[in-house]
Amino acid sequence: MLPFSAACERNKDPILEVLRVRFADSTQVLEIGSGTGQHAVHFARALQRLTWHPTEQLAYLADLTERVKLEGLRNLRLPALLDVRQALWPVRSVDAMFTANTLHIMSWPEVMALFRGIGGVLAPGGVLCIYGPFRYSGCYTSDSNREFDRMLQERDPQSGLRDIDAITLLAEQYGLHLDADLDLPANNRLLVFTKEP
Repeated sequence: MLPFSAACERNKDPILEVLRVRFADSTQVLEIGSGTGQHAVHFARALQRLTWHPTEQLAYLADLTERVKLEGLRNLRLPALLDVRQALWPVRSVDAMFTANTLHIMSWPEVMALFRGIGGVLAPGGVLCIYGPFRYSGCYTSDSNREFDRMLQERDPQSGLRDIDAITLLAEQYGLHLDADLDLPANNRLLVFTKEP
């Protein structure tokens, strides 16, 4: 049986409504950390004019590939191996990027590597959408996010909820400017960045 994320099922439609608007002028989407593939399948099915490129680390790649093959969508590419720290990414240029619930799992050096990679792959004028829980100036948006952050750091001291101010500053180093900070269900945000033309 393929891995299943209940959270993906709950948040896929609210995210999709944002992507319909934000990716309206896009053609190629690179998803970083596709996980179970539920988002990739749902978004590719709903946005058939987009070519969706899922990626994942080696440990999760086989299950993700199986789900993608089972769906057989023409606009959903076979998943590619991606560690954000690698120098060359498997897709060299796209006009849109998406990642969900990844930044708080990564260490800060990996987050930095993620944005360096994004800066190299995302075309000028492109759009980056990041979904997940964040902090604001060190403050949590909910008690549940505070507890979640504590649990993450107990499991791995290098992980944890990232501060939007720090993410915004990091993104700006690569010509990415925060265009929208949207409130989505379950105390999560969807950050929309645009790259300088």
